[in-house]
Amino acid sequence: MRSDEAGWPVGDIVVAAQEGDVAAIRALLTASHPHVHRFARTVCLSEQDAEDATQEALIILYRKIGTLRASAALASWIFQIVRNECLRLIVTARRRRQEPIDSVQDTPHDATLEDEVIQRLEVERVASAIAELPDDQRRVLIMRDVYGHSGKHVANSLGLSVAAMKSRLYRARAAVRDRLDIPDKGRQPPSES
Repeated sequence: MRSDEAGWPVGDIVVAAQEGDVAAIRALLTASHPHVHRFARTVCLSEQDAEDATQEALIILYRKIGTLRASAALASWIFQIVRNECLRLIVTARRRRQEPIDSVQDTPHDATLEDEVIQRLEVERVASAIAELPDDQRRVLIMRDVYGHSGKHVANSLGLSVAAMKSRLYRARAAVRDRLDIPDKGRQPPSES
């Protein structure tokens, strides 16, 4: 099975799954699970919620893979499902904890939950900014800053020189900062030498 540089299945396996091939769907679910779960753990409030969101996303993938318009959009489609499921779980947990309006008082636990929700929404903002990057910049940024691969590994994996990889990484980081309205604090682009 072919996969992209981040390990997502691509090409014929996704197309076969879209056409209803049961073996292809099974292979797609198996290959996608670790990526989906890793992402869910960053967005959901608890490990249990991450497990639930992962399972829900994979069930939706199984049921609706035929509706995916472009096989290259698999990762962003499934991540959107996970994000939505995590937010749904957060809202549900919050509603379960609600007391009658006349006895509601802010407690440190409530503030912590609210802080976590705000943090998750910020993660969503960053993920959206990364998703808007051109493919070449997004790949470099994800491999380097999300997965933590060395610059040399990223360059070799993408067939780039280290200087070209650094340049794309610099442009990607600058674009994300611009989208998030974060000042660049005088950073200079990497030298090409």
